Amino acid sequence: MVKWTRHAKKQLRHIHNYIAEDSPFYAKRVSEALVKKTIGLDDLPRKGRVVPELNEDVVRELSLYSYRILYEIKPNLIEILAVIHKRRHLQIDEISRK
Repeated sequence: MVKWTRHAKKQLRHIHNYIAEDSPFYAKRVSEALVKKTIGLDDLPRKGRVVPELNEDVVRELSLYSYRILYEIKPNLIEILAVIHKRRHLQIDEISRK
């Protein structure tokens, strides 16, 4: 099962709202594509690459457009931790891991 954390959902909404300022059409398209990219991770959890800043085998990322989708492999669950722009330097404390 793939589950989005509250933090990741908030980031996705922020991305949508930012893009929507210029184009509501593309905002919806990008948001939907980011969510769609995570579908099937429960079948292929190691599909993404290891996040270099963390270097932990269970925390991985997928890339789409200008964004990194960070997720953690847990027993019986793939948890989407964050969606960040590729140009941003990842701050470890901005990833909510419980």
